[in-house]
Amino acid sequence: MHAHATPPDRPPGAPATASADWWRSAVIYQVYIRSFRDSDGDGIGDLEGLRAELGHLADLGVDAVWINPFYTSPMVDAGYDVADYRDIDPSYGTLAGFKELLTDAHALGLRVLVDIVPNHTSSQHAWFTEALQSPPGSPARARYHFHPGAEDDGALPPNNWKSVFGGPAWTRVPAPDGGPHEWYLHLFTPQQPDLNWENPEVHAEFEDILRFWLDLGVDGFRIDVANAMIKAPGYPDMVEGPDPDDGSSPCWDRDDVHRIHRAWRRVLDTYPDRRIGVAEAWVPTVERLARYLRPDELHQAFNFDYLKADWSAADLRRIIDDCLTGLAAVDTLPTWVLSNHDVVRHRSRFGDDDTGLRRARAAALLMLALPGSAYVYQGDELGLPEVTDLPDAARQDPIWLHSAGAVQGRDGCRVPLPWQGDAPPFGFSPPDATSPWLPQPAAWAGLAAASQDTDPGSTLNLYRAALRLRRTYRGAIEGRLTWRSDTDDAASGLLFFTRSDGLACAVNMGSAPHHVATPGRLLLTSDAVTDDADLTVLPPDTAVWWHVDTTGGEQGIG
Repeated sequence: MHAHATPPDRPPGAPATASADWWRSAVIYQVYIRSFRDSDGDGIGDLEGLRAELGHLADLGVDAVWINPFYTSPMVDAGYDVADYRDIDPSYGTLAGFKELLTDAHALGLRVLVDIVPNHTSSQHAWFTEALQSPPGSPARARYHFHPGAEDDGALPPNNWKSVFGGPAWTRVPAPDGGPHEWYLHLFTPQQPDLNWENPEVHAEFEDILRFWLDLGVDGFRIDVANAMIKAPGYPDMVEGPDPDDGSSPCWDRDDVHRIHRAWRRVLDTYPDRRIGVAEAWVPTVERLARYLRPDELHQAFNFDYLKADWSAADLRRIIDDCLTGLAAVDTLPTWVLSNHDVVRHRSRFGDDDTGLRRARAAALLMLALPGSAYVYQGDELGLPEVTDLPDAARQDPIWLHSAGAVQGRDGCRVPLPWQGDAPPFGFSPPDATSPWLPQPAAWAGLAAASQDTDPGSTLNLYRAALRLRRTYRGAIEGRLTWRSDTDDAASGLLFFTRSDGLACAVNMGSAPHHVATPGRLLLTSDAVTDDADLTVLPPDTAVWWHVDTTGGEQGIG
């Protein structure tokens, strides 16, 4: 395998990316805190475990860390049911410990983003507890979506909306004074009641929550279901079929949601060092996604079309072109992502065993070569596969529970990381600790971080090399890309482009080798290739980076 010489490291304590618009080209590492590292032996990852492994992230070469929710929570949905937005759940640590983590991360040049969950609270939140104890029409109930039921006796839900996790999106509760029963809205579990964002008190509360964490020094927020906070007046029925692409859904991607994001942007802009907002917005078109990224709204939005794409050069060529063009209309760049805590790991999506790993390695080089920012989900850098054989008794995802086991859910991508050793828990927990909250496969010994650390051909060292190289090229900010391959090449499995900064990338997604005219100096490959000064042969499922002299003539496909 070919690797480029390591460029100089950034100075200790310096920002990971010095540009004022640092987010435009940043690589951000997602930490699913429950599964990252357990410091106290209770089988659950925690903030101190993350703090102990910040060196791993700095050595990897990422610019920032996004941490999934760590707030006080009954953990019905792994912390996305928040009971107190201004404190740390005891299973994860303390607020004082978070401040120490933030200080250490910044000293290493790592920015820190935290998850904010504005669509719903926990049913154990003080506001919802008060609402259940208050009568219909009260100010306490006006913070949420309480509504009379359908039919004369109110025994049916107010409309046909469905929960993302299955079943009706409404739960009926009695009035505390013996009055009429009402229903409350929950787009997710019944333990996650939706907030009413038409209520000014909700706006004020969340702006205060943002300032609480910004005052501590966090560098931004990933906004959970950023497209769902506004519901249509009168709660009309959902029309069956695909989500509309014009903002007419009664509860998803409504145009008024942008009022919230513009207000939050004004809050972010009052702080120094360019604090950012990141939208998790599952929307039907790039044009709808671009609305979240207008100059007075958020800074990043995940490109889920890219995440959902099959291992197909033709499909990816179309998605890349559409996204670059669509987001250029609002003068911004895409945010690429391959995996996260809600989807099957891309190694397993792309194929079985060795094929999936080869494709995952090639996919990493493609993603990191594209103009824009990128997210790396914990374990991507180790080449972890989805765990598909978890015992039924171990599964905890509400999708599994609410479907009575008909849908496996997301536990398979959330299994705790392997750090070292030849048997579970692979250093995730201290010796003699409680078993990890999800069991790890014994076969992960060869994927542990320590076993990959000194192997120059490991997936971990491929990521390290790619991220070091990425820092030396500025085209990720410039956003200019020139295809050297055409659509016919994509149909046969080849993607090949050059960036304006001289970085060239080719990926063979086909079933046969591709011969390309060598465009410049070889920098890095995802697996072995045959190359000389004139011709490079890419085996199937392989990616290559070169440095190209952009002042010279073009060379094409061989």
